[in-house]
Amino acid sequence: MMLLRAWQRTKALKLSRTLLLAQSVDPIAGIIGKTIEYPFDTVKVRLQSQPYPPIYNGPTDCFLQSLRSPEGGFRSLYRGVSAPFFGAAIETSSLFFCYRIAQSALQTLDPTLPQGRGDKLPLGALLACGAVSGAATSLLLTPIELVKCKVQYAVVTTTTTTNNNGTTPASQQQQRRNPLTVIASVFRQHGILGFWRGQLGTLIRETGGTAAWFGSYEGVLTALRRYTDDAASETSGGETRGPSSSSSSSSSSPVSHQLLAGASAGVAYNFMFFPADTIKSRMQTEEIATSSPLPSSSSQSPPSSSTKPSVTGKKQSTFWRSGAELWQQQGLKGFYRGCGITVARSAPSSAVIFAVFEGLKGWAG
Repeated sequence: MMLLRAWQRTKALKLSRTLLLAQSVDPIAGIIGKTIEYPFDTVKVRLQSQPYPPIYNGPTDCFLQSLRSPEGGFRSLYRGVSAPFFGAAIETSSLFFCYRIAQSALQTLDPTLPQGRGDKLPLGALLACGAVSGAATSLLLTPIELVKCKVQYAVVTTTTTTNNNGTTPASQQQQRRNPLTVIASVFRQHGILGFWRGQLGTLIRETGGTAAWFGSYEGVLTALRRYTDDAASETSGGETRGPSSSSSSSSSSPVSHQLLAGASAGVAYNFMFFPADTIKSRMQTEEIATSSPLPSSSSQSPPSSSTKPSVTGKKQSTFWRSGAELWQQQGLKGFYRGCGITVARSAPSSAVIFAVFEGLKGWAG
């Protein structure tokens, strides 16, 4: 009985330590990564959510149009960044925390798995833990991403003309939408459940993507460690020193290995389930796209009441219906609009997230 109580206290202390570490380390890594990637994410959302026929010729054209917008320069690309900063802290904390909890639970349920702290589980187990972590995190991410997408998309769906009195028309005011305005609008029109529109797309992306994210990171890191160990073994005449590749901690790996493995993880996460993210973004910006006029420099007439968002009574598309409509309009290419720029920005961002996380984790002990 005393041994059981001692074991329970040890597990409780380990869980408390994990929670404290997640709360202090993970948000910092997430915010740093989001600062790097956010302008590219804005371009991605606008490419994914643009109407048909497309109004952008590609990522470069979207980027230049955003810079030339009345809002001006990088301010347009960083529109609504407060919500993603908050979301990045929650996302990264939840992903790493749930990932560690899932590993701990799996070790408890299967005594045949490595039980020591810092011991690496088999790759299949790590993939399963990553999927569980992503599924849990998707519930937190969907409301945050819904607000983010609506704020980002508002810039490209409004006119910039003035009426005969020289005052700013109501349609241009959408360019000044902020997260609080979007939150109030969604709650007023759809209630609390409206914030989880696009949840299925987020669930698919996060479950599969997070499994690929952690799996790629751990797999590439292990491969690099084994390559380094083999090279060292050949240099020393067959003698190896230090911990084996299967049990050494990620924090003990060189920073260059962590950066390369993190970059590979970012590419795998974003590319493999990008179509689900495209459908999700279209669903979350559907109301704005169908209720706001396209940008037009030649329009000189005052805005009518029909330009104001009015979606009361309109049946919203489901995940599968949105996917079918996109396939009919644009084919396979439509599902991957913005994929190139997303993969390009995810590599450095993910590399920084993992390197900062491992560094702060090592510093925190």
